[in-house]
Amino acid sequence: MQPRTDLLITGGPIWTGRSDQPWVEALAVRDGKVAAAGPLAEVRQVSAPWAETLELSGRAVIPAFHDAHCHPLGGGLQQRSCNLEGARSPGECQERIRAYLASHPDVEWVVGKGWSMELFPRGTPGRQLLDQVTGERPAYLTNRDGHSAWVNSAALRLAGIDAATPDPPHGRIERMEAGEPQGTLHEGAMELVEHWAPPATDAERVAALRQAQSHLHSLGIAGWQDAMVDPETETAYAALAGAGELSARVRLALWWEREGGLEQVEQLALRRQQLADSGLDAGSVKIMLDGVMETFTAALLEPYLTLPGGPPDGQRGHLFLDPEVAAAATSALHRRGFQVHFHAIGDRAVRVALDAVESASREGGQDLRHHIAHIQLVDPADLHRFHRLKVVANMQPFWACHEPQMDELTIPFLGAERSRHQYPFRGLADSGAVLAGGSDWPVSTANPLEEVAVAVTRRVPSDGAGENPALPPFLPEQGLPLAVALSAFTAGSAFVNHLEHVTGTLEVGKAADLVVLAQDPFAVDAERLPEAQVESTMVDGRLVFHRDGG
Repeated sequence: MQPRTDLLITGGPIWTGRSDQPWVEALAVRDGKVAAAGPLAEVRQVSAPWAETLELSGRAVIPAFHDAHCHPLGGGLQQRSCNLEGARSPGECQERIRAYLASHPDVEWVVGKGWSMELFPRGTPGRQLLDQVTGERPAYLTNRDGHSAWVNSAALRLAGIDAATPDPPHGRIERMEAGEPQGTLHEGAMELVEHWAPPATDAERVAALRQAQSHLHSLGIAGWQDAMVDPETETAYAALAGAGELSARVRLALWWEREGGLEQVEQLALRRQQLADSGLDAGSVKIMLDGVMETFTAALLEPYLTLPGGPPDGQRGHLFLDPEVAAAATSALHRRGFQVHFHAIGDRAVRVALDAVESASREGGQDLRHHIAHIQLVDPADLHRFHRLKVVANMQPFWACHEPQMDELTIPFLGAERSRHQYPFRGLADSGAVLAGGSDWPVSTANPLEEVAVAVTRRVPSDGAGENPALPPFLPEQGLPLAVALSAFTAGSAFVNHLEHVTGTLEVGKAADLVVLAQDPFAVDAERLPEAQVESTMVDGRLVFHRDGG
């Protein structure tokens, strides 16, 4: 592992993230911790005589980022598989698949991820497009949010899916007019084909996790909460930790099987202890309550609007756990000291999560920091409940802007009035809720600077090349001040992981988890914030990333 470096940092703006002392002139790092922060003359007195001087020359230092909701193993595997992320047309998707097959001629299956729903009519690509490039080789390609899969005819035949196959619980098979499968599977229906696709090997998972960690460090990320961990993922983390290669601060959210019962709690507690013996924190459990807006599987209080290409009349989405079951599971986990990490997109799912926490809170006053991720649609009556119930609002800001999935696949089916309650970050902050920042990578970018830019501006960040259209901001009144947005991705996410006494701000006694940026983020137009790119990342005073030429 990289040795620690004692440093005297000065010569540029240093944002500590502290409300009482947000800016300092200099910072001393000694034995992996912040030894002093303040005026240069005072910091020099504390700095070790042998410390190296890091002259910022106008560059800036801020606390390292923490991601409260991401899927690093999935991101690493996506980078190493048939990656459709960023493809801008069906034709480009086909070209990427052809290129993948050309470079991997011996693969039995075409497995990958990352296609965007807005590229295809109604967000559902057909099997014929895939057949044209894959032939008789089965293919299983999940979309960027992981809630739908694009499969070809060979995969459907192998799985035995035809016009007579019923939709499974909590899932839907897209169909053509005569009822034959069209080529897109949603939610639980994905498992019908996924079951047949070859899984990654242990060695492939370890390599993917190592690659993901390097990628996240390059973006200034010192730690994260892995939002969905199964036994195979645990094995990869344990292998990386055992080899001394896990340099990030990680909390693992174990997966709650929605078809199972409360007997899972003791099984999860045993896994938590086994992982603790390997030096890993598995203090969270992920409960997935609903799907996503674009496939009409997010659980709503009132039905989706009935429009051409939309759901049947009266459709309110899918609630994956009955409210009583969700409450019982949350209370049982709370009693065993687990933090619950909810996935809730629709306003009904958000309410069910809040109700479950309220029920669990009657069990006692443990400081577990249950949190609700995504919070896309929140009924105004529930905004103040986050603060009252001490539920952290785990936001993924990159989606809170005008883009095709929002404008074509969401707003028309929610309606103008209900759409005004999407991603209410400012309302939650003003009500006193703790905000934590996450990316959901590889669903969207892992770059915290891009996430923060959207949290502030509610617009897609400029790409510096004029590629992004000049769309108006989406509900600009819900934009956050820059300091609040940055704090969500630093102190807020550290708080979720019970690390606020260790990291998240730059203050004496805390770990030297910090980022050197090419520019002061407070001096850059918010829409161009990603241009203030990360040059170096330190964790515990160790350099885990340095950009060549930085």
